[in-house]
Order: sequence, then C-alpha cells, then structure tokens
Amino acid sequence: MQGKGVVKFFAILLAIVCLYQLSFTWVANKVKDDAKVYAKGDTTKEKAYLDSIATQPVYPILKHDYQYVSQRALALGLDLEGGMSVTMQISLDELVKKLSNNNTDVYFNQAIAQANKDIISSQTDYITLFVNDYEKLNPGGKLATIFSTKDNQDRIKFNATNSEVETFLKDNATSSVKQEFTILQTRVDQFGVTNANIQLTGADRILIELPGVKDPERVRKLLSGTAKMEFYQTYDNSQVTPLLSNLNGIIAAENKAAKKDTAKTIAAVKPDTSKKTAAAKTDTTKGALALLNKVQKSGKDTSSLSSKAKGNDQYPLFDVLKPMMYQGQNGQTEIAPGPVVGHADVKDTLKVDQYLRSPAVRSAIPSSMKFLWGVKPIAKTKTFELYAVKLVGANNTASLTGEVITDAYKDVDQKGSPEVRMIMNSDGAEKWNEITTEACKDPNNHQSIAIVLDDNVYSAPRVDNPIPGGVSSISGNFTTEEAGDLANVLKAGRLPAPAHIVAEDVVGPSLGQQAINAGLLSNLVGLLVVMVFMIAYYNRAGTVSVVAVLINIFFLMGVLTSLGATLTMPGVAGIVLTFGLSVDANVLIYERVREELALGKSLRIAVSDGFKHALSSILDSNISTFLTGLILYVFGTGTIQGFAITLMIGIITSLFCSLLISRLILEYMIDKGWDIKFSNPWSSHTFKNAHYAFVKNRFKYYIFSGSFILLGIGSMVTRGFNYGVDFVGGHSYVIRFDDKSVNVEQVRTIIDKAFGSGNEVKTFGSDISITTKYDINDNTEGADAKVETAVIKALDSTPQTHITSANIRSRQKVAPTIANGLKKSALLTVIFAIIIISGYIFIRFRKWQFSLGAMVATAHDALMVLSFFSIFKDMLPFSLDIDQSFIAAILTVIGYSINDTVVVFDRIREFLNLHHAKTDDPKAVINDAINNTLSRTIITALTVLMILLVLFIFGGDVIRGFSFALLIGVCFGTYSSICVATPVIIDFGKKDLR
Repeated sequence: MQGKGVVKFFAILLAIVCLYQLSFTWVANKVKDDAKVYAKGDTTKEKAYLDSIATQPVYPILKHDYQYVSQRALALGLDLEGGMSVTMQISLDELVKKLSNNNTDVYFNQAIAQANKDIISSQTDYITLFVNDYEKLNPGGKLATIFSTKDNQDRIKFNATNSEVETFLKDNATSSVKQEFTILQTRVDQFGVTNANIQLTGADRILIELPGVKDPERVRKLLSGTAKMEFYQTYDNSQVTPLLSNLNGIIAAENKAAKKDTAKTIAAVKPDTSKKTAAAKTDTTKGALALLNKVQKSGKDTSSLSSKAKGNDQYPLFDVLKPMMYQGQNGQTEIAPGPVVGHADVKDTLKVDQYLRSPAVRSAIPSSMKFLWGVKPIAKTKTFELYAVKLVGANNTASLTGEVITDAYKDVDQKGSPEVRMIMNSDGAEKWNEITTEACKDPNNHQSIAIVLDDNVYSAPRVDNPIPGGVSSISGNFTTEEAGDLANVLKAGRLPAPAHIVAEDVVGPSLGQQAINAGLLSNLVGLLVVMVFMIAYYNRAGTVSVVAVLINIFFLMGVLTSLGATLTMPGVAGIVLTFGLSVDANVLIYERVREELALGKSLRIAVSDGFKHALSSILDSNISTFLTGLILYVFGTGTIQGFAITLMIGIITSLFCSLLISRLILEYMIDKGWDIKFSNPWSSHTFKNAHYAFVKNRFKYYIFSGSFILLGIGSMVTRGFNYGVDFVGGHSYVIRFDDKSVNVEQVRTIIDKAFGSGNEVKTFGSDISITTKYDINDNTEGADAKVETAVIKALDSTPQTHITSANIRSRQKVAPTIANGLKKSALLTVIFAIIIISGYIFIRFRKWQFSLGAMVATAHDALMVLSFFSIFKDMLPFSLDIDQSFIAAILTVIGYSINDTVVVFDRIREFLNLHHAKTDDPKAVINDAINNTLSRTIITALTVLMILLVLFIFGGDVIRGFSFALLIGVCFGTYSSICVATPVIIDFGKKDLR
C-alpha cells in the first residue's frame, strides 16, 4: 500500500479533530447535569443556572465559556429532545388584495378565490395561478388598472402589461417572504433556544424548529402576531443617568424596608425634568457621577461596577444593570453619550424589568420615557443593551409608525460600504422632517432615532442632518446581510402578507427521552450484531472489520458535530444503516481476498489484489447510495434532511475506514507475521461453486413480481393507504390513556361521533394516535387550542377514556395545502432519484441495457414496497403509514438496491470482458457472474437485515414504520438485483452483450 504515512497522518489528525469536537458535547452535557442537580426539577432555576454561567469558563485548560461550548455541542432534533416545529405560510392572497388597495373588481376577486382553490392541488406558484385565472375570467382585462394605486405608481404604470404586473407581484411576494423571515428570526431569538432552526422550505413557507420549548401556545401567539414597527426619538444617556441613580436609591430603600418587615411606605418623588433649571440639572448629573464614582472605587474599571457591587444593598439596580460610562482623560468616570443607558447579562434582564415595573419606580419615571431592550446581544456575549426612548402625544406613543414606509433596500455608500435606503410617503416625509430636525437641535449633540420592532430596538442610528424629502440613508458598521435584514425590518410596518401556521409538530420531553433511549439501545445492539456476525463468518479478519466499524462511528459522530448537524431519530437510523454500509465494503473486499487465496496467492498479494479488484464495485455502489442521500437532502425537510446528512457523511467515513484503515491494520498484522484467516471452517465453502439457474428461471420472477405489483395496484385503487398526517392534513395527537384497556375501536367510535367521518385512529406503540380534519382551515388565534379542547372533551364522554392535556404526548398539525404539496413533491423526488441513478449507471457501464435494468429494478422495488403497505395495511400490529419518513425509506431502499445491483453488474461486466468468444453464451456467462457474487450479495443482505431487524425491534415507535419499510425494501432490493435487473439486461441486450 502506497502512501501509508499520509494515511496515518490524516487518520491521526482526523481523530484529534473529532475528539476535540466531541469534547464540547461531553462538557456541555456535564454542565447541564450540574444544572439539573442544582435545580432539583425546577426548570426556571435550571435555566437561570445555565444563563448565569453562559460567560463563565467551563472547558478544561482552554477555558472556553459555556455559551461557546453549547453552541458547538451535538444538537438533538425535536424527536429526541422534545420541542415544537412550526411551518408558517405567507398569505399571498392577502398580499395581492392589499397591493390592489382591496379593489372590489368582480373578476379580480373571483380570480383570487379560484387561485386559492387551485393552489391546493397545483405545484405552480400562487401569483402565476392568480394571473392565469384572471385572464381566463376576463380575457383582455388589464391588471394595471387594479394595481396602479397611489402607493404603487412608481413601479406600475396605468398602461403596464399583465406580464409586467405579474413580475411586480412576484417581486413583492419574494420581498414579503424575506421580511417575514427576518421578523420570525427576530422573534425566535426571544425564546432563548440554543439550537433553534429557521429556514425557507418553499417559495412561501418558513420552517421553525424550537427544541426544548414547553409552552406551545406562547410560541403560536408570538409567531402569529402582527409585526409592529415604530420609530422613537431617544433620550441621551446623560439625561437618564441621574434618573437611574434616583431609581437605584428607591429600590435600595424598598429592599431595606422589606428586610425590616415594616409597614412603612416608600415615598418617591417624581422628578419634574421640565421645570428644572440648568443649574439643578447640572447638580443632579454631578450627584449621579459622584454616586457612580463611589461604586467604581471597588473596581479598576467601569466593567467591574456591577460585579463589585453584588451583595451590596446600596446599589441593587447597578448590581444587574451596568451604566454606560467610560474613563475620562482625567481618570474620572464620565457618562457615555448616546441612546444606550445601560447593559445587562441575559440572566439579569428579568430582574431589571421587575425593578422598573415596581409601582414606586414607575412613579419616578417620567410618563414620556420608556425603556426598551436591544433585539440582539452584543457580539460574542450574552449582554443586552437598554435604551431610553421618548413617548410623544397625548397617548404617549411612538413618533412614527412603519406604515409610512413605501420601500427600503440595501445599497452602498460613496465609500462602497453597505447602507440602507429608506423611502417614506408624503405624510411620513413631513413628520420625518420634524423629527430629524428636532434631533439636530443641539449642534454639539445630535440625537438618535430608535428603530423598534415588536418593542425591541433593532437599531438606533444617530441623525446627522434634518431629512426633508422622506428619503434617508442609514449607515453604520453593517455587513451586507445585516443591511438586508434592517431593510426587511423597516418594511415590516406595512407588511402586506401576514403569515399563518399551516403545520406544527409538538413532541413532549418524555417522548423525546424515550426516543433517545431507543436510539442508544438500537445502536448498541446493532453494533453487537455486526461484531458477532463478522467475527463468526470471517474469523480474525472479521475483528479488523469490527475495529474499522468502531473507528467509522467515531469519525462519523465527530464530523456530524463539527458541521453543526442536528441528530434526529431518522439520523440515528442512518447511523445504524452506516454499520451495514461499512460492513458491505469489508464483505466485498474479503470475498475478493478469499478468491485470490483460492488461486494460490500469498496472503500479502491476496490482500493487495483483493482491495484492488473490489475498489470499482465499492466506489460505484457507494456513489449511487450517496446520490440518493443527496436527493433526500435537497428535496427533504427537517428530520429527513437529518437522515440524509448522516447517510452521506457515513458513506464517506465508511469508505475511508474500509479502504484505508482496514488495509493499514491488515498489512500491520501481516508485517508482524500474524496468522490471518478470512473464514471459519463452517463458512469457508458457503455458496462456493453455486450454480443456481437464475437466468433460466427469469420468467418465473417476472410472473411473481408482476402479479404482486398488479395485486398491489388493485389494492391501492380500492383500499388505498394509511396516510400520515403530513400527507392528508389535519390535527394529530399521540395520547397515552391512564386506562390501559382502552382500544382503538373504542376511541374511533367516540371521535367519529364528535367530529363526523374521515378521522383516523390507530395504535402508536403502547399509545393511540388520533388524526382529525376538524377545523383544519381555521387560522385564527386560539384555533389549535380549541381543537385540542374539543378532542379532550369528546374523550371525556366516558370515564375509561378520560384524559387531560398531560396525556397528550405529541401534537401535530398540517394544513391541506401543505399535505398535497408534500405528496406531489414526494412522487417527483422518487422519480427524479430513479432517473439520476439510472443516468449514473449509464455513464459507468456505457450500455443502455445496464441503465434500463437499474431503472426497472429501482421502480420495481418502490412498487413492491408500496404494494406491500397497501395490501397489508390494518393487518399488522403496528401502523403502516405513508408519510415523509416512508418516502425517505423508499429512497434509501432505491439506494441500497442500486448498491446491490451495481456489484452484480460489475461482476457481469468483468465476466463478459473475460468470456467474449463466439462460443461463449452470454446467458451462461451472466448466470455464472451472478453465482460468483452470490456470497457477497447474501452476506451483505443478511448483515443489513439483522441491523434493520434490531432497529425495528429496539428503535421505538417513532421509526417503527420507517424501519419496517427499510426491512422489506432490502429484501425486495436483494431479490431485484439478481432476479429483475439482470434479466432485463439479457432480454433487452441479446445482440449487444458480447
């Protein structure tokens, strides 16, 4: 083996990197365990503990803080950790209405209604459907007459074509999705979830995953609320610091009185800043500075103000809120200019809010002042800034709302730096001129304007000059991405397209822990099965493959962690499946080595030739499976993507370990003179000299497969499938009844009586799953809670089925539009996968017969599994659901089938190249090639089947249907690679195989 030194160096380097990456997970879990011990079941105390050490060093030697460590630990998905997943859909029909200024044109409104119906069953985007429907209803009608409103006149002229209007609408739709994405991202940050995920999953859909959240109703309200964008004038820090000193005194007095347990009241004098003289103001400022200097004497710099004051009853406010100060040239503490009046660690923000909300403190704060937190922490910290903004008018409101903004976009200034251009309508421009003029009133101290989204300050730029025309430039230390986000926030005030929750999935923490336990158990048992079988079958060489599998798992977990991947239950299934892929490569190599040894070659040469001759098959089979994983990742979402990532990385690490690590170990053993055997006495002649008539009996296989598929198609037409909620839409609940005697029929009767027909009730392990379409199209606030209450009330009709919300272990909601889209997307994904893989086979084998054989075999496998799921639905003790996980299983089966088929094809190609004389019968040559590789085919299939059986038995209810689909799919895949793909090559290549 050439390049041993390079391989060893890379392997050691990769091991060190993986060990370092995995260490973050170990340290983070240790800190979490400490938090649980400290909290003793109190989740609030647990969170407070973790927040308190966010910036404290917890990593040995390197002293990384907990925030740094937790961000790099292996993230668990919702199905393992519990939490909530939400899919938001932008209401493009409302966007179209608002852009038309709610036009009452009959054809216009009919077109919207028709497009709303069409979108349910169409893959075409909403705007195209709307324009097409309008033109059908009103041939020759001009959309420009509807959309050339006062607000749109700069972009849509009265004589614009329908095509130009369509482009305008699509641009606004894209912009609305980006705005909503930014707004939702801002709101997601407020949950304080470490591994929150938000991503676009379609033209108008946004997926949000919040592991660990325990209040679904709060999530629904916060995500569904209408965005409120406002502009506030701000107070300068020098104006607020004296007030903070006064508030600190009030709080200290209150705390002292509370400690003495007296009934005395605290008299707070509300400062009347409007009547103070300049001298009085100066005295107050000096007094505040004197107080802060006193506090500072215990530390060396302003950053130690709060930390040194901890436990000091004299400065309770400054214990949690650090005032904005700096060290002057004379060494004295000076008040920092600007709108930020203090900053606090995230763990202390609640305490600051409590202080500022107390009656005595509120009475001391001017009615025109309001404190608001910044939307994001200061870079690389968990510290938030506090702003003081001005309330204006009789109602004490913002100076201006976001409704006046007509457009905002990122741009570059004269120096090439990113900036944001903001344009207002005429009413807004007039008011904006007044506000900016007032901000520049003091030539030595221009004020800032706070841009506030949902009561959080997004930015507070300083006003350089009065802005009379309504067109403003906002500059700062922006990145291009930050400028784009700010532009989206500015447009949020007149967001014309609200977002509704169209799908959600709530997984309880107990179900998540159950999934973790099941995943660990299935991995351990699967690994044990592989180890025992490989050693039993391949003797000492089997121990080498076991070591390679263990190293492979270590590398796989390390790479997953370093990439920031999220581990889901299907991802755990991917890890178990990686065992099979890793073993498959070793089986190919070992079978080749056994062949070389049978030819009388020395052990060293046999090992070398075995690796060389197996390389082509290993690469082809793994590349085809990798392509399947890639297709899954591109077209899948959520947990399916987690499975795809695990599968793809597992293939890469398996190749590295099987081709390089295994060889290094074997050659080391040979150099040391160890006796390496590649079989035990009982396994040395397994399938040797096999001569089964596969080619001769091919028509029997055609009849069997054809009959089963025809029976399956008949069942699909007459009986259909058990569709999961993500393919039919509805509300789904997994319920654990206290009374274990409750059965499915009993629950189905109750649910059908309450909600009518069309409901689905089935077993889910020891629980019962209920799916209903009751009120599925209701997107109003509280609609989901209403459905859940109705389900609980219905089940309350008998004492035996009585439940509370605590009995509901998981909740899921999918709107019909999502369900139909997922079904069509799944079908297209499977077809696309078959075409892509067949194309790869054509490129590798250069004969269309091989490509056709692969295409027929993969389509055959998919149809066989689908037929099985339809024929045997409701006949097995577990659910055979057709859902997104099932589609992942089908694609994995296709990948495995191709893996198997490619190995057979590779041996057929080899035999045809060796035996191509006129006297050689291609059918006999092909039959010999199949028999020659039969040992590898059966051994690999048995190994994978044993692993999948372990996954099916121990993997838990969450993936039982998924693992069963894989289980029967591998059986069909092994069968098709020999009995379907190869006969197709023969029957379609009679004159073209030599």
